[in-house]
Amino acid sequence: MILNAIAEKLKRQSKDDFKGRHFEAWLIVQAVTWYLRYPLSYRDLEEMFEERGFEVDHSTINRWVLSYAPMIEKRLRQFRRPHCGSVRIDETYVNTSVSDL
Repeated sequence: MILNAIAEKLKRQSKDDFKGRHFEAWLIVQAVTWYLRYPLSYRDLEEMFEERGFEVDHSTINRWVLSYAPMIEKRLRQFRRPHCGSVRIDETYVNTSVSDL
């Protein structure tokens, strides 16, 4: 899965970004990617991490998303397919008169 590869690369390249955090980098990246990828609320993520044995508050996840989502999005742009620069749209005009109605 491409998100796992990006998460691993993000953790390796940006050790300083996660310095001083209470939780490990993989947990932060996992929470942010789950929030961005699936329709989950912060409280849903809090409950999911509780089931896995981690005590994470929903407001902490909110702060993680606000600070790390732009960084993850920036890294994801590298994997986006290039756009050719031109888009062709076909337009069809239909003339009707009052008698056709």
